[in-house]
Amino acid sequence: MHREYHKWFSPNLNRDMELLILGHAGARVLVFPTRRGRFYEYETLGLVDTLADKIENGWLQLYCVDSVDCESIYNRSAHPHDRIRRHSQYEQYIINEVLPLSRLKNSQPFMISHGCSLGAYHALNIAFRHPHCFGKVVAFSGRYNLSEPVAEFRGLFDDYYNEEIYFHSPNHFLPNLDDGTILDSLRRMEIVLTIGDEDPFLGSNVTLSSGLNAKHIPHDLHVWGGRAHQSSDWQKMAQLYL
Repeated sequence: MHREYHKWFSPNLNRDMELLILGHAGARVLVFPTRRGRFYEYETLGLVDTLADKIENGWLQLYCVDSVDCESIYNRSAHPHDRIRRHSQYEQYIINEVLPLSRLKNSQPFMISHGCSLGAYHALNIAFRHPHCFGKVVAFSGRYNLSEPVAEFRGLFDDYYNEEIYFHSPNHFLPNLDDGTILDSLRRMEIVLTIGDEDPFLGSNVTLSSGLNAKHIPHDLHVWGGRAHQSSDWQKMAQLYL
């Protein structure tokens, strides 16, 4: 399997960032790690092995990016305003640095945004905010409103809320979305969501699905049995939906 490691200084983040490219051709897949995860996590969780045939046959090419969650939404030492601002800088790194690299490496126009757990949030949020860049989003076990506590999971902005948080909360901005160009792009996108029927974030997925239905945006919501929030579950999901 073709494997490339890249590291460069990101002007958007003002720090070095690392990523892995796995595969030589096919649809480009932007892969976000789970909460506080690293760029090599998709390998360590066994998901690369799960997709090995598709990668080696040139059907998929993965771009596994690093996270800055510890500096942004999970940085409790920073004010929530600064957490969401750092998150926005991370989005600019992805849009203005990672995606152009992927286009230089691979002329295939089809781009998939993908992640598990918090990575599912990253994948869906960026795809919904920039739908012209993506043809598909595949989100496993995600949470699509980070500001509200759910079960044992706290809200990530300590009851602080501003416009920037709103526009990075799919379950908040989607119901009010009325831009025809963006809606048309979302209706052309293939959207695949998975969640366990015992996952605390089931309600978040149901709310998102309802919002998509209200906007006449086609999508698939697959509800799995149990919590279905482990690497062994995601391996099975990847085989089916990527």
